Amino acid sequence: MKTSSFAAALAFLAALVLGTAFASPALAHDTLKSSNPAKGAKVESLKEVKLTFSSKVRFPNVVVHTADNTAYQDGKPVLDGEVVTQKLKGDLPPGEYVIAYRVVSSDGHPIEGEIPFTLIGSKSPSPSASPSPSEVVSTSPAPAESPVAATLSPSSAAQASGEQESSGGVPGWVWLIVGGVTGVGIGLFFSMRNKKQP
Repeated sequence: MKTSSFAAALAFLAALVLGTAFASPALAHDTLKSSNPAKGAKVESLKEVKLTFSSKVRFPNVVVHTADNTAYQDGKPVLDGEVVTQKLKGDLPPGEYVIAYRVVSSDGHPIEGEIPFTLIGSKSPSPSASPSPSEVVSTSPAPAESPVAATLSPSSAAQASGEQESSGGVPGWVWLIVGGVTGVGIGLFFSMRNKKQP
């Protein structure tokens, strides 16, 4: 009796070990391996999202929405083995988003979850700084000196007076008197010469 009881116990333990070994793969459900964008990521722009699972999945369903549940997915997701790709609508405005997904694993169990991320948008170049009014240099030409002012300037008058004094220092009226006396003398000379002739 003892031998049969011991054999029965060994058989039960062997069956339990074998049952656990065969049940382990079935209990290991498929999982999400990675996503693009990743959970908590900050991206500048986004055209599509990608989900990669540990094994082939079926019946994918993906929704990309904001905090107010505005959806931005475009059409149905594309399934390629372990990878699910979901296109998005145009250019997404900056803000916080959530990728909500649901698929059916290879063993028939549903897999679902949410992946939050933030779209910060592309950084636009800062506008060039315009010069302040104090930095603007006037390019208007300086006012030209009036010809009259230039003629009547003290320096010009003094220069003209110096040139007159340097040209002999004799006033013009003296030359007039000298010329008149010379003319009278020449006239008297010719008059007396005519009288002496017979």
